[in-house]
Amino acid sequence: MEAYSGFAEVYDFLMRDVDYNGWVNYIEKIFRKKNFNPHTILEIACGTGNITNKLAKRGYDVVGIDKSTEMLTFAKNKAYDLGADVKYLNQDMRELDYNKNVDSILCLCDGINYILEKQELMTVLKKVYSLLKEGGLFIFDISSYYKLSQILGSNIYAENFENVSYIWENYFDEEESICELNLTIFKRKNKLFERYQECHYQRAYKTEEILNALKKSGFKNISYYKSFTFEDINYEDNRLNFVCEK
Repeated sequence: MEAYSGFAEVYDFLMRDVDYNGWVNYIEKIFRKKNFNPHTILEIACGTGNITNKLAKRGYDVVGIDKSTEMLTFAKNKAYDLGADVKYLNQDMRELDYNKNVDSILCLCDGINYILEKQELMTVLKKVYSLLKEGGLFIFDISSYYKLSQILGSNIYAENFENVSYIWENYFDEEESICELNLTIFKRKNKLFERYQECHYQRAYKTEEILNALKKSGFKNISYYKSFTFEDINYEDNRLNFVCEK
């Protein structure tokens, strides 16, 4: 089943505690730190457009790309409701194709973790590099190796709400560095509940693997931080942010 196919309907509810304004503020802090004034931004793995649309409302020329048609439907509807002028394209980031070079490319909220093979990661990074203007910035995050192997690991999480419940079962394969996330979601529909089941896979990348891949792809001036800060990382950080230049 396509990842996020059934999940799209309840994604925003389950992600309701994510501070998307904080994400956009942090991105703009990075721009200021780099003395960088972008106009065109491409967001890959944009999901339901929570960051994409907010960037558009702040005056950027934004294109959102995601492989889930259902996620994009929600993104477009939200853009319409907000009056945000965003172009959305249905593409897998591994086959990224756009006809213009842009100032900045973003891949947030674990997008890179969904690239399971190292060679596919190189493919994505090279495509990103080729679409950036000279001096452009690629900004992305990853769930850390520690988070996927220890926090999620082989644990089970569950929550029950009035209209939505979920069971989240995880299994971490240490040999392959892959975390398998099995989601069972129950969504109320009238007096009954609809059940969705999906299986997602994320790769736990070590920092050195990401840095080596970025350098091989041609990126320079690579920085990485504890999420939403400009602080050095430590082993138990759950999320890392990377900033690199073409």
